[in-house]
Amino acid sequence: MSPQITFEAVAATADDAREIGRRLAGVLRRGDLVILTGELGAGKTTLVQGLGEGLEVRGPVTSPTFVIARVHPSLAGGPALVHVDAYRLGGVDELDDLDLDASLDEAVTVVEWGEGVAEGLTDTRLEVNLVRSSGEDDETRLVQISPLGERWRGVGLAAALA
Repeated sequence: MSPQITFEAVAATADDAREIGRRLAGVLRRGDLVILTGELGAGKTTLVQGLGEGLEVRGPVTSPTFVIARVHPSLAGGPALVHVDAYRLGGVDELDDLDLDASLDEAVTVVEWGEGVAEGLTDTRLEVNLVRSSGEDDETRLVQISPLGERWRGVGLAAALA
């Protein structure tokens, strides 16, 4: 399944990346899967911090690199945020061992380093790629968001990111 369209936003600072996450949280609901891709230091966790703020979950949202997955319950009656870091996972089998599909329908699940590992969880998802600027002192990131599946038709991603 190919993306319907790719939306782009520019984050010149870490605060901008968090704001993109906050705005994106406004269109997320229970059962949504977000797969984050980007090199080390691209701002994946920073964007998830914004998602957590927008979803009003218990925090702080930090990188789950060493614990693999963290669950942040909602403080406002919305969905929990399940934040996974697949960087140290050996593949799809180890992701399956986390039983993410058990909570997938009830939470917003975000998988950092999920490309090539988490796509099997559902055909409907957002694929978010963070691309760092090539300038040495430039903190700018291009955030590319590709929705896959019927769930995302008419959701208003462009308006949410504007």
